[in-house]
Amino acid sequence: MSDLRAKTRRFEEVRVGEELPELAIDVTASLIVAGALASRDFQDVHHDHAAAVASGAKDIFMSIRTTQGLVGRFVSDWAGPEAMFKKMSVRLGAPNYPGDMMRMTGEVASTDRAGTEGLVEVAIRGANSLGEHVTGTVTMALPTEG
Repeated sequence: MSDLRAKTRRFEEVRVGEELPELAIDVTASLIVAGALASRDFQDVHHDHAAAVASGAKDIFMSIRTTQGLVGRFVSDWAGPEAMFKKMSVRLGAPNYPGDMMRMTGEVASTDRAGTEGLVEVAIRGANSLGEHVTGTVTMALPTEG
């Protein structure tokens, strides 16, 4: 387990503009297929090379659900085990094909105290050799000190 997951961030520790540690993800055929199957996305373009090529793609490509899972991992690794997801909004761009690398980056876009919750919105970006694969925001509730 990485040190990032061992400790939960507290709302009071977070500052707008804070950058999350980059996460490099090796995009493999196994990751693409396993992610699609795990999320019950049985579209053939996520596991069948010939079907993907027939659809106009160069190879199988990552499903949005797999991408959402990776975005969630990226932000939760930073936030820690006691943080709670409140909202995720993502937009896909360039496909993730096997043999590429996706680099996830993020920055705290805003913070807001809502009653006893400390809400943190993180702007995320995942890019590969073709450009931006995913952009969006994730809102997390972090524990507060008071």
